[in-house]
Amino acid sequence: METNRSTAEKLLLAAIEVMAEKGYLGASTKEIAAAAGVNEVTLFRHFGCKSNLLEAALDRYHYADIMTELFATRLTGELERDLHLIAQTYQQAMFRNKKLIRIVHKEGASLPIGEHAHTRHREKLRELLRDYFTDQQRRGLIRAEPPDTLALSFMYVNYGCFISRLHSDLAEPDAESREVIRHSVELYARALKL
Repeated sequence: METNRSTAEKLLLAAIEVMAEKGYLGASTKEIAAAAGVNEVTLFRHFGCKSNLLEAALDRYHYADIMTELFATRLTGELERDLHLIAQTYQQAMFRNKKLIRIVHKEGASLPIGEHAHTRHREKLRELLRDYFTDQQRRGLIRAEPPDTLALSFMYVNYGCFISRLHSDLAEPDAESREVIRHSVELYARALKL
């Protein structure tokens, strides 16, 4: 069983590399299998088709699970500290998955994958943030603003900061990005606190 996971992992990583270089349509299953060091039959045995491979990569490497764990185990209830940790974690996950995000961003609607495959992560973060802001309001710690609007506006600032660096060679947020995030979190927390 461990061999299957190892092979699947190799295939997922190879798919991201080949698709990032050649695009989804330009990447053949034969090239992906070769890049993973396996034969094409092995790719089909594990994933069935190229679109399943991309969906599995999105599911495995994007940020929903990381954020779910963060919200469950690392947040303290201190607004500014929590928002900064959320923003940092989001940026790190996005930068780590830059190639995968480029594929989806570049080829978006033309990809033969379900809408859920690339929106699941965004919707999960929205739900986590909405619940966090609702709890903060219930505890009387922040202003009574629509929690969903708060969640979306926080997400948009963070997404904008990342997307402005999507086509850069940066492997992690640069000093300017970190400063923008720090400052926006500070402003956001100051505006919400009672």
